[in-house]
Amino acid sequence: MTTDARRPPPRRLFGAWGRRELQGLFWQVLVVGIAVAVIGFLWSNTVTNLSARRITTGFAFLGREAGMPIADSLFAYNPKDTYLWAFVVGVGNTLRVAVIGIVLATVLGTLIGISRLSANWLLSRLAAVYVETLRDIPLLLQLLFWYVLMQALPAARAAWRPVEGVFLSNRGLILPAIPIGPPQLWVLGAAVLGCAGFYLIRRRLIAQQMRDGRPRPAWPFALGLIIVLPAALSQVVGVPWTIEWPQLRGFNFVGGLTLAPEYFALLIALVTYTSAFIAEIVRSGIQSVPRGQWDAANALGLRRSFMLRQIILPQALRVIVPPMTSQYLNLTKNSSLAVAIGYQDVVSVANTTLNQTGQAIEAIALIMAVFLTISLSISFFMNWYNARIALVER
Repeated sequence: MTTDARRPPPRRLFGAWGRRELQGLFWQVLVVGIAVAVIGFLWSNTVTNLSARRITTGFAFLGREAGMPIADSLFAYNPKDTYLWAFVVGVGNTLRVAVIGIVLATVLGTLIGISRLSANWLLSRLAAVYVETLRDIPLLLQLLFWYVLMQALPAARAAWRPVEGVFLSNRGLILPAIPIGPPQLWVLGAAVLGCAGFYLIRRRLIAQQMRDGRPRPAWPFALGLIIVLPAALSQVVGVPWTIEWPQLRGFNFVGGLTLAPEYFALLIALVTYTSAFIAEIVRSGIQSVPRGQWDAANALGLRRSFMLRQIILPQALRVIVPPMTSQYLNLTKNSSLAVAIGYQDVVSVANTTLNQTGQAIEAIALIMAVFLTISLSISFFMNWYNARIALVER
């Protein structure tokens, strides 16, 4: 007895869906339903309890006068401003720590990571002691140490002067500064556009060199777009670039740029602590490059600095970037420890707002939204950069 090989297979229930797919769909719907039910229960319970205690909800309080002082702020602030502007000032203070801290921690961590691989025994041992010491001490203790150390510095009249125009005292670090206004911002914007234009031109020159093998110098474009263009704009508009030097008047300094003790201590603690982890990431990334790359570069007689910059580090970045993203996120989130020393970041402003208004859920929700937005922005940028430098298989 023969069977017809052309007979179509039996039809499945619900078209292409099989039993296994239906079971997977059922469990997914069940889990989502349970999650929605739990969230609904918690929300209903919260609203009921707030109503029983006559606590109002909503974000209408953001339009009321804050009345809280913020001593050190990136933006102009007055206690008569609204809670909304106070939150914006707090976010600015958080970004002020996070952005500068990420840049400094990256530079310092890279230098220490390279030093750990140095042939100089003393340098490599000092780098190892730095890494092992700072990684094993809790960040909060390091933060308190630096803050207490700042408070133990001499008063303004007896401030240390390591360099002319730079003062270090219990009032913080005072530096010379150039006042930045709208005219200066236009010139800086022209410089940023010049950097972007040079980046595009350089990519085009490299692409042309890859096609015909003829090197084309890029420095004239860099000189024209990044230096000559902003300088010409500054000369035409008449932008003043005068340096404002700090001066001691009475018991405090006037002029210049003042980094408050709270901000300076927080920045040092975050940078030194995070750089210890970044150093290990850089060291492991460099060691992941095959030894043959070093041997080939040595055979060509290349300098060690050139080898690191042009051959080793570009390959090591593919190993370095993913864990480096986690350290950037950790530094940003660890900035919330500023509340321990009185630096008024977004967490400190939210805590004060919570105590004054009683809007606990709203204040905490704003903190979560701020850190979530910053963290997602960092992750998006680092993922984009990681995808850009990734090896593409043919």
